[in-house]
Amino acid sequence: MKTSLKLFAVAAAFGMAPASAFAQAAAPAPAAAPAAAATTPAQQPTDAISANSQAAPAQPAEISLANTGSEEPSNASVLSSSVTRTLPNATVGQPTGALGFQPQVTPIGEEASSFHNNILLPLITAISVFVLALLIYVMVRFRRSANPVPSRTTHNTVLEIAWTLVPVLILVAIAVPSIRLLAHQYSPPKADLTIKATGNQWYWTYTYPDNGDFEIVSNVLKDEDAKKRGEPRLLAVDERMVVPVGATVKMIVTSADVIHSWGVPAFWAKIDAVPGRLNETWFKTDRPGVYYGQCFELCGARHAYMPIAVEVVSRAQFAAWVASKGGTMPGAPQSTSGDETATSPVTNPAAAAAAAGPVPTAGGSATETSPEPTGLNPATGTPAVSTQGATESRRGN
Repeated sequence: MKTSLKLFAVAAAFGMAPASAFAQAAAPAPAAAPAAAATTPAQQPTDAISANSQAAPAQPAEISLANTGSEEPSNASVLSSSVTRTLPNATVGQPTGALGFQPQVTPIGEEASSFHNNILLPLITAISVFVLALLIYVMVRFRRSANPVPSRTTHNTVLEIAWTLVPVLILVAIAVPSIRLLAHQYSPPKADLTIKATGNQWYWTYTYPDNGDFEIVSNVLKDEDAKKRGEPRLLAVDERMVVPVGATVKMIVTSADVIHSWGVPAFWAKIDAVPGRLNETWFKTDRPGVYYGQCFELCGARHAYMPIAVEVVSRAQFAAWVASKGGTMPGAPQSTSGDETATSPVTNPAAAAAAAGPVPTAGGSATETSPEPTGLNPATGTPAVSTQGATESRRGN
């Protein structure tokens, strides 16, 4: 039997090795994901680190698997850029090693954290202590040496009512704030900004339909690049998702290949990215900063290299960032020379006709006066009847 198990293990190892090798040798994330026809391609990043990462995304072999938790990150050395990159806070928006949840920066997250810390945790602790004390009492009080003649009690009305009513009251105490939290979480206010997040193996793309429909590609940074920026390893990305502070952001989440999951713990936001389906979540934060997440669904060989970074900036910084990506703010005048298809006769016939101007007539331009036709009947203004061909043919007579 042991020999059979050993042979089975060796065969399984040989059978899985080629598949693992092929999976690790998969093509890296493209420098720019193929966008739909209506999507405006994003401008090239001005940051040298981001540009290099977009051109050659980090591979698993380039990311150290060693534990670097005791090593302090260096100061961020961000190269010259038209948009200032926010430095992360080591105590907010990323794992800190502390017990419990990350500090919450959204109203839903604060409500959920309060529900957990002030209601669930004390209630669970009280129940656990009570059950443990009851077990200890029973083991001591009713041990064989102290109670040689066991009780033959089979019914106790008061006890039966108590152990039925108390759990019901506990469930009610949990249900009321829980249902209120769910109602707040799934009844979002009107969105100020909509972003579409698409999961790919193994990177994220973000589309901003409210800002010109441009798209950015977000890849994991190499360890050395993350250290230069002072960001945590395996969480730093070359292109962050940027949102304005105080805005209600609606996330439309989907996938281009397998099931992924988009989530940021500090926002109390997490939702699956399913191919062919649009899922929705939302968040709102009044605290600028950088907040990290990751794919929370096992999605393949490089699942661990699919981080999420959300940068919350002021509205002025957000407008500058949108402009740097080739997008526009809602209500801003559109460029007259940016889109050559705006006056296409196929996509916009009315605009094409207006741009073309008046149609010229035969024999001259549209501004010239056409000559009056000759041979009109003075009474009716209609052309005179021609007698051409009225003469009877005598051919053959």
